[in-house]
Amino acid sequence: MSNVQGVQERPANGEMGTNDSPESTDEARGARQDSEIASSNDADGLSDSRQGGIGPSRLTVPDWINAIHELFPQKTIERLENDALERYQLEELVTNAELLARVTPSQTLLKAVLRTKHLMNPSVLAMARQLVQRVIADLMEQLAKDVTAPFSGALNRHQRSFLKIAKNFDPKTTIRQNLSTYDPDAQKLYIKTPYFFSRVRRQMDRWQLIIVVDESGSMLDSVIHAAVTASIFYSLQNIRTHLCIFDTEVVDLTDRCRDPVETLLQVQLGGGTDIGKALSYAASLVANPRNTIVILITDFFEGGAASQLYRVTSNLVESGVTLLGLAALDAEANPSYNQAIAQELVNRGAHVGAMTPGELAAWVAQKVRS
Repeated sequence: MSNVQGVQERPANGEMGTNDSPESTDEARGARQDSEIASSNDADGLSDSRQGGIGPSRLTVPDWINAIHELFPQKTIERLENDALERYQLEELVTNAELLARVTPSQTLLKAVLRTKHLMNPSVLAMARQLVQRVIADLMEQLAKDVTAPFSGALNRHQRSFLKIAKNFDPKTTIRQNLSTYDPDAQKLYIKTPYFFSRVRRQMDRWQLIIVVDESGSMLDSVIHAAVTASIFYSLQNIRTHLCIFDTEVVDLTDRCRDPVETLLQVQLGGGTDIGKALSYAASLVANPRNTIVILITDFFEGGAASQLYRVTSNLVESGVTLLGLAALDAEANPSYNQAIAQELVNRGAHVGAMTPGELAAWVAQKVRS
């Protein structure tokens, strides 16, 4: 999160400098609202200090969320809400139905929902699910082109695709199917449902893709992107995709892989990590080793026996399976992982790296064509 911009420090002579631009004014107000959050945290016992007092009452979270929506433009509101979730852990934003209805959908909100869904009553969880769906739909749209492009062939004008990729847009069908929304007074056609062509799949042998994702708390960004990427891979006809998540146990989510929202709502963040057990389960799914890619997404901090992890790695590679270890990435795509264990897997024949979803798709496409 970037620091607040446009807030000037007090000069030595005691006179305050001025900056009258609308943006600086909003940011200055935002800084004061950040201070209110911190003060509210102190008053509610959320800070590290434990002090009594008889000072005036502080701004409550509902008051605060309503105030920022009245005072600030959307861009500033989003920054303040993200600060509330990331810096001050105000979980009430996502466990209170009234507040949740006002929070702007974002990946920060998505992560907060996944961390606190166990605290939500059914009605709040239903509302949270709708927000998660909106965030995931945006993320799917962002990633779909990068993931499917390496596998796509010529445009197929006889088959519809549900992936919203601009270059596959079908204008004639879109107009025809949305004629009921034409407004004769305004002489405008309002598009309710856009339509897109599919593409002819490039001919290649059937491959098996087994994605295994560490669900420890530090892996949340990677879990989100893995769920969305697996869903897109699942839609490819020439790839048989599996998705598993693990801590000290392994959960196979392949039957939910088509819907990343359902996948993510099954995630239980935290707990230990047994990478060797997860990789052993992946090995049990392999049908044709030489046409199988196992993608292990983890920070490589092994809580189980490292000897089992090394043994399973060697067995997979020797059988002909392509094993790709992807280092954990945060939202800014910065890798964070145990380099010693990762290097040992490389020594045993695995590939280890850090890739964006688009880079991963290109890597997989190159492998299945070779």
